[in-house]
Amino acid sequence: MKTMNFAVPAMMGLMLGSWTASPAFAQPADVRQGGMAAPTPGVAARRERLPPGTYMSGALLPDTSLLLPPPPLPGSPEQASDQAVFRQSRAYKDTPRWRLAQNDALLSTPALLADFSCALGFAIDPARAPALVSLLEHAGADMGPEIDRTKNLWQRHRPHIGNDEPICVARHGSLDQSPAYPSGHTTLEFGTSLILAELVPDRAAELVRRGRTLSESRIVCGVHWLSDVQAGFLEASSLVAALHGSAAFRTDMDKARAELATLQRPSPKAPDAAMCQLEADAASHSPLFREQPAGP
Repeated sequence: MKTMNFAVPAMMGLMLGSWTASPAFAQPADVRQGGMAAPTPGVAARRERLPPGTYMSGALLPDTSLLLPPPPLPGSPEQASDQAVFRQSRAYKDTPRWRLAQNDALLSTPALLADFSCALGFAIDPARAPALVSLLEHAGADMGPEIDRTKNLWQRHRPHIGNDEPICVARHGSLDQSPAYPSGHTTLEFGTSLILAELVPDRAAELVRRGRTLSESRIVCGVHWLSDVQAGFLEASSLVAALHGSAAFRTDMDKARAELATLQRPSPKAPDAAMCQLEADAASHSPLFREQPAGP
């Protein structure tokens, strides 16, 4: 049976390339500021609709605060790079990529399944995929508390705080109070792509690519810094790896894999062609690399 072991080191190489160990990075919030910030509204609101987590507890739950580097400090070169990406990405406003970012902000299970339909090559009706829905919802419920705990440790402000630059979702108090680092949407959405890629290995590249563009939508939207999303990639990889330590998770993976194989035949519903084209274009024009010099 194929696994997604190849994805983790590959993504770690991408993410760690822009991070260095230096005084330019922050200290935990319990040292710098004290107190705890409210959980991110998108992730918290989704978890309220989910069943209790069942896969990870105790020793199986990794401490991602030990794994992730600190976010950049204000005034550091690394923070200046984040700010440059934020400013440049405001040019996406009212473009098709902006509208895709608005679509990608939704975290309900039906929305997530729809987001991956082009990458899968067929549309999934959640009512016909109870094993997959249960797997993703229980995994999301397990990941949520660790996402919140890591965010609360650093209490980093989001890029739209203190300015009137456009963002792709409505500004509101709970969003402003929600810590930025790491991106919870990225952890959940990229984590979902890793799970799906293991379930449908012949579409692994397409699924992980869609996980990347879903995550990049947080940069396009203006609600996360580049380094927030990079940290979300690493957090997602570590949490999905930890999920595999649960026998219950592995059993549910087998059930979902068999269910998806059945749904793929004989003539599954085709995904929306226009959305597939929009996603493909987004994958070819990544905000992660807009600041990089052109190749030779």
